[in-house]
Amino acid sequence: MGEQPIYTTRAHVFQIDPTTKKNWLPSSKQAVAVSYFYDSTRNSYRIISVDGSKAIINSTINPFMAFTKTSQKFGQWSDARANTVYGLGFASEVELNKFCEKFNEIREAVRQTAEKAKTISSSSSSSVQSNGSVSRTSLTNNYVHPSNQQDKPGDQNEDESDIDGGSRPTSMISNTVSPSSSNSQPATDAQLKYANDRLKIALAQSSANAKKWEMELQTLKNNNAKLTTALQESTTNVEEWKRQLAAYKEESARLKRKIVELEGGGGDSVRTSQLEKDKIDLESKLASIESDCTLKDQEISSLTRRVDEMSVYETQNKAFETRIKSLQLENKTFQDTIDDMKSQLELARRKEERHNQEMARMHSQMGQKLQEMLHLHNQMSSHI
Repeated sequence: MGEQPIYTTRAHVFQIDPTTKKNWLPSSKQAVAVSYFYDSTRNSYRIISVDGSKAIINSTINPFMAFTKTSQKFGQWSDARANTVYGLGFASEVELNKFCEKFNEIREAVRQTAEKAKTISSSSSSSVQSNGSVSRTSLTNNYVHPSNQQDKPGDQNEDESDIDGGSRPTSMISNTVSPSSSNSQPATDAQLKYANDRLKIALAQSSANAKKWEMELQTLKNNNAKLTTALQESTTNVEEWKRQLAAYKEESARLKRKIVELEGGGGDSVRTSQLEKDKIDLESKLASIESDCTLKDQEISSLTRRVDEMSVYETQNKAFETRIKSLQLENKTFQDTIDDMKSQLELARRKEERHNQEMARMHSQMGQKLQEMLHLHNQMSSHI
């Protein structure tokens, strides 16, 4: 059947800037199809997206990948083989959640497949070792000691044919010993190498994620410093504007009282005309003050909202710091595990070398014994 699509959605595709490792670079000008493909011949899964004639995503899923939702409509994952980080922007949170669930489902399937392959490999190695033991037992049982030939002269031709092919027993023993020596530790070595490779991949991915989070944390810290400075300035401005607003309100109340006094007072026409002008001026000034008060109230509300947003940013910064510490601890754990696996692998290699030396010594001794037996057999045959 080959490779077939099993799930398709549409999203805007991004890749991390390879230079800065901070900014996202758009890979598509508009939303494109992003599909999960399953290859039945290789039993593997890939995420593929094509924009026109160009493949902008070609990522093979392994058990160590993780899809992270960074916002309500955006998610990302790191591909160590492609040495990049892919990002997808969806039209809705529902589509993002579906894509994430499918990613986790496929990753779990890949993990189970890898474990089954590991189990089969271990079983095959055990079977090979068992077959090697059976072959050695069969060779021992089929060998006829020369001392028994005295009672069976009729079998002389058969024995002579075995003697003529005297090099054959040595080669049979060699072939029997070789699988045992070569398969003495293959299962252990394969398991250690496989686990070591898995841990190296996980460590590389974890290191990449840690670097990414450190860069994001540094950006957030810079933004937080700028916002803190702006917040301090805004707080100072708010206090100043509050004092100005109180002064304007007092001035407005005084002007209103003066207008009332002017309206209630009497006098000649000249004074009345002057009072009318003063009244108009005061009303104009009062309107200007009230307008300034409205603007100041709006600015105070805006600054209050900014203060709330800064509090949210500060909370996010603390969460990022906690996440980075966790990643650093995880990296250290992975490194310690890799060191331990390397030590085990080295011990297994040394053990295998000692085993091979012992088998070579036994092989040499068996060859000498066979030569002695062959010589004895020839002597007995000549006497007969």
